[in-house]
Amino acid sequence: MSAGPARDAIVAAVAGLAPSFAETFRDPWWLIGSTAMLLSGVDGVVPGDIDVLTSERDAEAFVARHADMLDGNHRPPGDALFRSRFARFRFSPLPVEVMGGLQVRRDGAWVPVRIEATRMVDCGGALVPAPEPTEQLRLFEWFGRDKDLDKARRLRAHLGIGDRDVA
Repeated sequence: MSAGPARDAIVAAVAGLAPSFAETFRDPWWLIGSTAMLLSGVDGVVPGDIDVLTSERDAEAFVARHADMLDGNHRPPGDALFRSRFARFRFSPLPVEVMGGLQVRRDGAWVPVRIEATRMVDCGGALVPAPEPTEQLRLFEWFGRDKDLDKARRLRAHLGIGDRDVA
């Protein structure tokens, strides 16, 4: 799937999910990860899922609302680095992964993920929140896994910001 069709599929999927997000979520929420990168115009990104960051309360509400779509067999990797009220849903064309109250382990302590700068992205007429591209960059560098650092490099190139050591 090329970037054009990938973007079109993500936009259509998010537009279809947006009413459920709006009706279910009471707290701030964001599209994050590769989906946010794609919607920010980064070339060549083909997300394998739609990642949503929200509160634990809203993650529980989404689970209750879409229990029939829940993929109870999926376990995310990285339990030593991340924890949240995680749930994966079998929506089409891509699964949706909801992370409620996401925390990252740093120096032996669990630190809540905070989004400091948000932009609204038009997905087929539905406005949905995503971190600003520079905020996405901060998050990927902070997460620090190889795949996150690769995304950070791609975002830096997209933004015209020189590469730097992020270790």
